[in-house]
Amino acid sequence: MAMHRIPAIASTIRWGTFDAAYKPVVLVNSGDTVVLECLSGGPEVMPPPGSGLTVPPALAALHAANPPRAPGHILTGPVAIAGAMPGDLLEVRIDKIEVGADWGYCGFRPLAGTLPEDFPEKFLSHIPVDRARGVCTLPWGTELKLAPFFGVMGVAPPPGYGTISTIQPREHGGNLDNKELTQGSTLFLPVWAEGALFSAGDGHGVQGDGEVCINALEICLTGTFTFVLHKASGAPLATYPRAETPTHYISMGMHEDLDQAMKQALRQMIAFIAERSNLSREQAYQFCSLAVDFHVTQTVNGEKGVHGLLRKGLLF
Repeated sequence: MAMHRIPAIASTIRWGTFDAAYKPVVLVNSGDTVVLECLSGGPEVMPPPGSGLTVPPALAALHAANPPRAPGHILTGPVAIAGAMPGDLLEVRIDKIEVGADWGYCGFRPLAGTLPEDFPEKFLSHIPVDRARGVCTLPWGTELKLAPFFGVMGVAPPPGYGTISTIQPREHGGNLDNKELTQGSTLFLPVWAEGALFSAGDGHGVQGDGEVCINALEICLTGTFTFVLHKASGAPLATYPRAETPTHYISMGMHEDLDQAMKQALRQMIAFIAERSNLSREQAYQFCSLAVDFHVTQTVNGEKGVHGLLRKGLLF
C-alpha cells in the first residue's frame, strides 16, 4: 500500500473538462492512498487588494501559468488505478479533507442559478475562514461551522462522450455537489475507461442541500483518498454512482428534470435494498416510502440532483 501526493500545478490539473483520453498524472495500485491538492477559483473571483485576504501561493502560481481553461472547475488528476477496466467498480474512500485557504467565495451571475429571472445581476462575496475554529463568518456576521467536501469527484466518462464539461454530473460522477460526502465517507463509481481515471476538485467549505445560487463556500481543499478496485466477473458491478457515510447508504439521481432525478434516485435505492436484503422490489419500494429520506442535492448544474439516505442498521 503506497502513498502518493499530487500538487495542483499546470501539468496536474484540467480546468473545466473530463475526457477518457486524458493521460494520468500518476498510476497507482488498488489499496494505494493519494493526496490531491485541489484549488478553486479563477483570477476574476480573487479578493481585491487591501481586503486582508491572501491568495494561496499555489493558486497564484496556477493563474500565472495560464493553463487551458473551459467553463467549470479546476480538477487535480486524473489518477489511474492499475487493472481498472470498464464494468469494474471503484471504491473511493475519503480519508481526510483539509481546508487550504483562510477564505472562500460565494456568488452568482446573470443567466445562472435557480432563480436567474429574480437575480439578473452579478454578486460576489469573499468570506473569511477561521481554520483553527472550523468556522466561516458571513458578511452579515453569522458564523457557520465548516463541513468541507469536494463538489466534484469523478472518473473518466465513457470514451464515446469525448471531452465534456465538469459542470453537469453524470454516470461517471463529477459535479455531484453532495454535502454528505465529507471526510469518512465513501463514493462508489462505475468504471467507464481503462484505468478509471479519477479526478477531484471544486472544494466546498460548507453548503446546504440545493446549492441554489450556483456556489457553495468555494474554497481550496486538500483531500486524501484511498482507492479500492472491485473487478467485474461478468455484468458491470454498477452503472451509477452510490455512496455511504458512517451512518447512511446513499443513492443518487441526476437529470435536467428534477422529477426524473427523483425517480432515478428512488430506482437506485430500490435496487440497492433488493441487492442487500431479502426484500422483494415491491417491499423495497414500500420501505423507501417508510424509511428513506430523499433530498434535493443541487439545482444549478443543468443536470439537477436528488439523493436518498437510508440509515444503516435497518437492512438484514
